[in-house]
Amino acid sequence: MVNIKPVIAVVDDEWSVRTMLGRVLRVAGYRVSAFARGEDFMVSAMTRPPACAIVDIHMPQMNGFDVQSSLLQANVRVPTILITASDDAALDDAARRLKVMRVLRKPFSAEQLLDAVSAELAAHDSGAAAA
Repeated sequence: MVNIKPVIAVVDDEWSVRTMLGRVLRVAGYRVSAFARGEDFMVSAMTRPPACAIVDIHMPQMNGFDVQSSLLQANVRVPTILITASDDAALDDAARRLKVMRVLRKPFSAEQLLDAVSAELAAHDSGAAAA
């Protein structure tokens, strides 16, 4: 039996961040889909939702909160990790209201990223099994 790792979406308007996150995830064995804009991610997620999404909160046009809100409105269940350079605690409250359990603050380590992805995938799998 072939063990195919899930696809993780990386959504960030900064090329360097997308590249770094993609490399870390690929080295860990995940497949990665990268998007520079929330709108492009949403088009893809409607037909091929990823196993997990890592989405920057601060992007032009469609920010991370807009992405999560759109996923919920479309009833597309994607475990989402929001990332930000801000230390504003209000962002955590806003994320929880949108059913996002993890907000990573930049700079974060590769280990913190991979731990967050693993936790989200495990939580989603256990929730799917219970449904």
